[in-house]
Amino acid sequence: MSEKYKVRDQDENYFLTLTVVQWIDLFTRDRYIHIFEDALNYCIEEKGLVVFAYVIMPSHIHMIVGTKNKPINDIIRDLKKYTSKSFIEL
Repeated sequence: MSEKYKVRDQDENYFLTLTVVQWIDLFTRDRYIHIFEDALNYCIEEKGLVVFAYVIMPSHIHMIVGTKNKPINDIIRDLKKYTSKSFIEL
């Protein structure tokens, strides 16, 4: 991973962009949006993710996030892992 994309301070807020492989327009389908939003809500309620804003675009998601107690890297990793597995299972 490039040095400029590493989280240096877990107490800061970050602007993130999560992209779909090959920029496929996955989020034009409601079921994929619901999977992502359910996973995001789980991370908020159970893992301490703080979401200030997010927008779902057809092929990517922009988020401004922070965390209460757990490393943000771990939370985002788990969010991406769960959603990608759920997408593949559909």
